[in-house]
Amino acid sequence: MVQYYKTDNGRLSELEGPEGSGIWIKMTDPTGTEARKVADSVGADFADVFAAMDDDESSRIELQDGYTLILVDIPVSELRQDRNYYTTIPLGIILTQDVLVTICSEETPILTFFEKNLAREFSTKKKLRFVYQILFRAAMEYQSCLRVIDKKRTEIEERIDKETKENDLVALHHLESNLVYFSTSLGANKNVIDRLTRYKRLKQFPEDQELLDDVIVENNQALEMAAIYRDIINGTRELMSNVIDSRLNNVMKILTSVTLVMAIPTIISGFYGMNVAGISMPLSDHPHGFGIICILTTLICILIMWLLHRKKML
Repeated sequence: MVQYYKTDNGRLSELEGPEGSGIWIKMTDPTGTEARKVADSVGADFADVFAAMDDDESSRIELQDGYTLILVDIPVSELRQDRNYYTTIPLGIILTQDVLVTICSEETPILTFFEKNLAREFSTKKKLRFVYQILFRAAMEYQSCLRVIDKKRTEIEERIDKETKENDLVALHHLESNLVYFSTSLGANKNVIDRLTRYKRLKQFPEDQELLDDVIVENNQALEMAAIYRDIINGTRELMSNVIDSRLNNVMKILTSVTLVMAIPTIISGFYGMNVAGISMPLSDHPHGFGIICILTTLICILIMWLLHRKKML
């Protein structure tokens, strides 16, 4: 899908086509035909326009004749095992003297924010500032996703003392995978932003440099958050594994103690079940021998249980 936008007097309007200069061409999951048509209209190479459709494309900035290609990674949610998790996909930005083109394989709230004209001082004519604003929104979106990830980790951590399950360990693994993707993508985005600080091809307005500084700060903060949350998840997973192992050890200790206690009556009944002369078995001829033996067996079991309890083994 291809949409055309242009701002006039602070208002964003959708156009029928690429009318004039200072427009924003928004491409969402475009077909090959749409990508080729836009590439021809802006004088860009088809491979550069379609690069953002490849999930394996790395973040980079390339200066070409007549246009500049910027590729960055942005966070998106995906459904896995009936749960929402996060990954990253490329967002392509092509800058020319007249237009700005964004290409993404999915609809993203980063661009929807501008589509709804919610950004302050947003103008499609100030293309480099628009790029900085997109990068700023991307950094903020990363931070928002990171807070959601940390909230999920907190919910799992709160269940450790109650009903920790193996599924929680799997969930922590998925969250850690999300943070790995985020850390890698944010690091690559940082390299692109560092190159933009030396970018002199298009005209910068005085306030653009301040906005670029904000982008650098927010991206670095997101990178630090990803690293911190990853360390915390590692600690939570180790704690959960130790708790599960401790519970298993307690169960095995109880079963061992119960087996030891139940072995006493088993041994005694085994002796009295042997096919030997009655005179060789104590109390075998006594009228209350069976009851006495049962009472003695019970007392011995109680004594063993008391000793085990005293040793904190039961």
